[in-house]
Amino acid sequence: MSLQDSGNPGPQHDGPTEPRPAPEATRRGRPRSEAVEQAIFDAVTGLLEEGVPLAELSIERIARTAGVGKATIYRRWPGKEELFVEVLRSVEPEDPVLTGASVRDDLVTLLEALRQRGLVKRASALLHNVFSQMQAYPKLWEAYQNTVIEPRRRLGMDTVRRGMELGEIRDDLDVEFVNDLFIGPLLLRTVIRPGATLEPGLAERVVDTVLAGLRPRP
Repeated sequence: MSLQDSGNPGPQHDGPTEPRPAPEATRRGRPRSEAVEQAIFDAVTGLLEEGVPLAELSIERIARTAGVGKATIYRRWPGKEELFVEVLRSVEPEDPVLTGASVRDDLVTLLEALRQRGLVKRASALLHNVFSQMQAYPKLWEAYQNTVIEPRRRLGMDTVRRGMELGEIRDDLDVEFVNDLFIGPLLLRTVIRPGATLEPGLAERVVDTVLAGLRPRP
């Protein structure tokens, strides 16, 4: 079943639950916009927590639950895939900020963020439910890969590349391959072996072990 709603999103106007703001509210705008977006996010997560399958989450149903017009949703997201991806990002831990001071420390920060996301997914019935369904919907999975996974992956490869340029990592290896060596153990424990431990200090242990084997040759 397609994730796309059938038909045109309809006339570009909001329902009666979203009256036109006063001029002052229009000027300030952002608080009201954030409140509307949060209502939409809450509607999506609420429906998912009730056990509604992704395939049955139409824009019309989400809008009705959130108390907004369909046009309000379509003005913010072109379709359900983009909305779902942003909802997922809102319940996952935020992406880490790298200081750039140390390649080793930046790699630890990236792997620690991956460890934390793994813990959150284990503890969240919502995330477990959504991710178990996502791969059945190629367009949604592709949107998540392009907007969430790939930027994180590029961040890791940029850090590895910097390590090569600084002489901390062998530069005769493929950057993507080296990045996979770092993230592989975390992905193994969060995806392939979901019952494996994700203990504190794991990120440091992985980074230090891999770095030891990737030191430039004398």
